Amino acid sequence: MKSILLAAGLGLGLATSALAAPETYTLDASHSQIVFSYNHLGYSTTTGMFSGFDGTISFDAENPAASSVTVSFPVTTMLTGWQERFDHFMSPDFFNSAANEAVSFTSTAIEVTGDKTARITGDLTMNGITKPVVLEAVLNAAGEHPMAKKPWAGFSATTTVLRSDYGMGQFAPFVSDEVAVQISVEAMKAE
Repeated sequence: MKSILLAAGLGLGLATSALAAPETYTLDASHSQIVFSYNHLGYSTTTGMFSGFDGTISFDAENPAASSVTVSFPVTTMLTGWQERFDHFMSPDFFNSAANEAVSFTSTAIEVTGDKTARITGDLTMNGITKPVVLEAVLNAAGEHPMAKKPWAGFSATTTVLRSDYGMGQFAPFVSDEVAVQISVEAMKAE
């Protein structure tokens, strides 16, 4: 899910750079988050967050659609705001973190859809199950970072996943099977 959209963000924001070969960008874990939310019994919307990403982007400025991204993060970086919910999410009822320590995403296709938008298709692996997902990405900014003085890019993206697709359909439909995902990430050119 993850952070995932960097290739499109870089492709959209830096496509005019005179680069002859693909360049590598790394995720800025301190400024990248995935926020998820779901309906709880019709009474409320419950929200959580993942952080602690590790990811790389191979950016092809001459052909942004040929760019790629891989991202992973430990399931245990989840923040739920309530220890008992976190413990339950780590159990075999949901993420089964003892057997499946990480969530990962690998892009399989990038479709540039506008000046600052792209659709990124990729394989999302959670709970030991891999399924395709599509991220709707928007470039927020691209250029020289004012403090780091190196190329930087930031973007946001959204998608919806079904818990049941990943073997985590416990309590559905009372607790919604659909989970809304919002991604906000930054990436820096690798040294």
